Formats: sequence, structure tokens, C-alpha cells
Amino acid sequence: MSITQQYLLDVHRARMRGEPEPPAPGRHDLDLVRELREYRRFRAVLAERPARGRIRRALSRRPRPGAP
Repeated sequence: MSITQQYLLDVHRARMRGEPEPPAPGRHDLDLVRELREYRRFRAVLAERPARGRIRRALSRRPRPGAP
């Protein structure tokens, strides 16, 4: 059974029972990705690891004091 078929079956059951319909598959995927990214950043802060991504690149382009 595919995800779509399972979703349609769940919607049908919910309507028959008078319950709210479940969210469509994939509807909250972007939110989940954002939460996982924030969680990874939070864990990096707790572990005192260096910054990643654009902040790290921006800091690496900045000239260091006393460098020729």
C-alpha cells in the first residue's frame, strides 16, 4: 500500500468516525528539517564545537589582526 492510499484510507476512517482528518503526507516535512537543523546547532553549542556554514566562511574571509 502506498502512502497516498494509506492517507486516503485514514481520511475515510476519520470522516466515518467524525474525527478530524490527518495532515497530508509531506505537509510538515520542511518544518521537521528546520527543527533538525536547529537541534544540531544546539547540540554543537553544548559540545563547544566551532561554527559551521556561512558564519564559519565569513569568519575565515575576515583578515586576522597582525597578519601581513
